[in-house]
Amino acid sequence: MNGSGPTRRTMLRGLGTTMALPWLEAMSSSVANAASTVAASSAGGPPVRLAFLFVPNGVHAPHWAPSGTGTDWTPSHLLKPLERVREHVSVLSGLAHHNAKALGDGPGDHARSSACFLTGAHPYKTSGANISVGVSVDQVAAGHLEGQTRFSSLELGCEGGRQSGQCDSGYSCVYSTNISWRSARTPNVKETNPRLVFERLFSLGPGRETLEARYERMRRRRSILDYVREDGRRLSARLGRADRLRLDEYFESVRSLERRIELVETMEQDPAQLTTFERPEGIPGDYREHLDVMSELMILAFKLDQTRVASFMWANEGSNRSFPFLDVAEGHHQLSHHKGDESMIEKIRRIDRFNVGRFARFVDRLASEPEGDGTLLDNCMVVYGSAIGDGNRHNHDDLPILLAGGGGGTLDPGRHVSFESGTPLCNLYTSLLDRMDVPVDRFGDSTGRLSGL
Repeated sequence: MNGSGPTRRTMLRGLGTTMALPWLEAMSSSVANAASTVAASSAGGPPVRLAFLFVPNGVHAPHWAPSGTGTDWTPSHLLKPLERVREHVSVLSGLAHHNAKALGDGPGDHARSSACFLTGAHPYKTSGANISVGVSVDQVAAGHLEGQTRFSSLELGCEGGRQSGQCDSGYSCVYSTNISWRSARTPNVKETNPRLVFERLFSLGPGRETLEARYERMRRRRSILDYVREDGRRLSARLGRADRLRLDEYFESVRSLERRIELVETMEQDPAQLTTFERPEGIPGDYREHLDVMSELMILAFKLDQTRVASFMWANEGSNRSFPFLDVAEGHHQLSHHKGDESMIEKIRRIDRFNVGRFARFVDRLASEPEGDGTLLDNCMVVYGSAIGDGNRHNHDDLPILLAGGGGGTLDPGRHVSFESGTPLCNLYTSLLDRMDVPVDRFGDSTGRLSGL
């Protein structure tokens, strides 16, 4: 750390460790920071971030859509958890992914839906190495913003899975286990281990010194704060009172997250939650805690401007995870094919509502993080949803899509916006890319931009 005022690129340093800073008032007057921030809500202001949260197997569509439109809407049973954050979230109805349909390729709706979710492209049907789909929207944004943050993008998940072989009716497993694609043939494999994500955010980078320091810290169970304490004290002495308080709160949030990761690393896997993949060491045994810790890591990465683009695959497409904490012993995918069985539908509704509740929790956390003159959520655009509409029908229209955040003042959330049925989901993506100052004429099967966001 140098002696000048802090910027978004200022780092606290210790042995084999770096620690980025959250937004501070002292940064707003930094010429260097203003020059490095393109997608900002105002000159020298916080940048806009873009996040995509994916859930598998669609939803029980008859209980999804709210009643009413505009600001005068009433949440459905499945959307009730949004009540506490409704002013921050818009429900988008009528959107579709045409390229997730069979288009002559027969069965395989699950693989097609995840492959198409962020690409808007129809995947080539193969279980071999000749995979092909398209560049995903997160990577279009990441490519444009490359060099402005430490990481172009962050890919997170809660389930691992195979990157080869056949998983769905002749489609490669790679389609079912990835949503982020840097090229038509190359997925960005997600990270499912919270510890590895944390260490990635705070390491100096590849190298023996970094690894040795990391192992020593973990062996001694020391906090990363112990290694940057002196640098932090020097910075704090140069800050105003409000920034010192903000820095102290940041240090406490990092330590709290460290403790949570240490705790989940000791949790045993509930046998009832086991799925077809093997849980690597360090993966939380409790799915709720896994979701929450990974969400906190994404928030931290945004808060520190380590990245402005992220995707989070809550589970692989076609996931058959059970939810014992909801008294649901059957697998998610199994239940989604309920064929009208009321007892199965009731359990699917529990899963759908749980997912919406976790999304609401994530939105609430973003809204609780101060940034500039507002909150972190004010400078985010968060898309939540699936590329399957109703899990029982395997349709790819009337998709369950939620949009949260203020987009740096470019979004007007808190509404139910009903578009003409069959409107491409990619029209939403082009509209969001516009708000990231990413120049695109079209994306996927887009036909234009969405109004009323």
